Amino acid sequence: MAMREECKNFQSRTYDSGEVARFCIIDLAPEAPWKCPDDCPKYERRLADVGWTHGNLVEPAIEAEPNLPEGEAAAILDQAEDIINEIGPQVVNDVKQWQAKNQRPGWKRLFKNR
Repeated sequence: MAMREECKNFQSRTYDSGEVARFCIIDLAPEAPWKCPDDCPKYERRLADVGWTHGNLVEPAIEAEPNLPEGEAAAILDQAEDIINEIGPQVVNDVKQWQAKNQRPGWKRLFKNR
């Protein structure tokens, strides 16, 4: 089954580059952004769009599903997630080191030469 955009757990984000991320916020769609499980136990139809800001542009079409054997897309996405989770702590450490190096004490931050 294709991604159920009417589900309250579905979200999409469009970035400045035009790239669109479509995903299940409770991570129950292992083949997102192409498929939701046919019998998803947490599917719940969205009742209202209260507080949302809707743009006036047409949302880009969902990319074509890769031509892979059943379950293979989920396996590839799991491998990609494992890679990100593996390097995550190093990235956080690098950012903290950069912040510590570039942070100036007190009032000197206001007069930093650029």
